Amino acid sequence: MVKPRHRTRDNRKFYLTLGAIAIIGAAMVGYAATRPSGSAITTVDPNIPVGPVEGYVMGSPTAPVEIVEYADFECPGCAQFAIVTEPQVRELLIQTGKARFRFFDFPLTEIHRNTMSAHLAAACANDQGKFWEMHDRLFQGQGKWNGQVTGNPKRIFTGYAREIALDTKAWESCYDDRRHLGRIQASAAAGQRRNVRSTPTFIVGGRMMAGASYDALKAMVDSAAASATAPAATPPAPAAGKRP
Repeated sequence: MVKPRHRTRDNRKFYLTLGAIAIIGAAMVGYAATRPSGSAITTVDPNIPVGPVEGYVMGSPTAPVEIVEYADFECPGCAQFAIVTEPQVRELLIQTGKARFRFFDFPLTEIHRNTMSAHLAAACANDQGKFWEMHDRLFQGQGKWNGQVTGNPKRIFTGYAREIALDTKAWESCYDDRRHLGRIQASAAAGQRRNVRSTPTFIVGGRMMAGASYDALKAMVDSAAASATAPAATPPAPAAGKRP
């Protein structure tokens, strides 16, 4: 007697569906572990000397408005902003002189195990005048070096250093020495004092926003520029016959 074949097909379909569910579940767990959290605050080691909190600036120093970003190189939301939104910000706000852009380190080390290494990689690239080139490369390649996929991000960062034509030996010496750790931690501490709770967080003209679209940032820049150029109120002239 020939057994019906539809049961075999049903079983195969069941196991394929079960496998797909398992893969999706694993991906969701990975995303939950790496996404930015409003309650995650980076810690600062008080025993490490703090450097000047200057950040990294792009644009004209005479621009009337400054856009401040506190970001974590391993934060998926920061990568999305850097890849999708920031090119428009650079083209329409920074390059036109309407605003300058200042990036501050805010590594969320409690949830992103490779983020401090990435911030060190960028800081050491800055020693050779190529912070922004490393900034862009780190965000573009985040899926290849984040803490969910590797425990040795240096190998990948060294490749980026070569790609952007750094003196690799000088960069590697800086990176291995963790030369700019104090500067990065000082930046994180300053962000805490400013009540930054998640990444990316933007500050424009005294207004803070957690995450932002281009339109939202442009509106904040326009508002800050208008406030900066508004004429100061003048006191009324004294009435005739009366001394001021």
